[in-house]
Amino acid sequence: MLADHFGSVPSVVVEPGVRTGVPVLTDNPREVGTDRIVNALAAATRYGGPAIVVDFGGTATTFDVVNDQGQYIGGAISPGIEISLDALERRGAQLRMVELRRPRTVIARNTVEALQSGMVFGVASQVDGIVARMIEELGADTTAVSVVGTGYLAPLVVDECACFTAHDPWLTLQGLELVYLRNA
Repeated sequence: MLADHFGSVPSVVVEPGVRTGVPVLTDNPREVGTDRIVNALAAATRYGGPAIVVDFGGTATTFDVVNDQGQYIGGAISPGIEISLDALERRGAQLRMVELRRPRTVIARNTVEALQSGMVFGVASQVDGIVARMIEELGADTTAVSVVGTGYLAPLVVDECACFTAHDPWLTLQGLELVYLRNA
């Protein structure tokens, strides 16, 4: 499809065999999504390792770990904010879809704010907890690990977390550019 619509534009498809410069040290490297690899590449290049990238997508929130040698060593995947809210709306008898935004308080006084509080502060606590466990498992000093938030829902949660050292909304695109430059 890319060739059909943009045949004259140089491109690189990120797939197994494409040079990324990030060794993937997982049981099955082909299972790791390309978005996660390019995020790891961009984080290792921009911030050095060890680094943890937390990508806040609507379907999944992914956690990706790069060691101090710039190798992708694994990560975690949890349900994304939007899919979690969608599940509550579909399965909760008296719950409905609400706007995703930071509520005024953690202790909500109505259903809309209660859903917002649970989503925003619940995800923030989850992220802080998973990142802390990852840093502990790495055996790294907390101050030596770059923790980078990205993804279109990151602005909703990053400021509510204690773990982030950077918010980089363009991290994935920067990683794609780095892969292109290595393969062009």
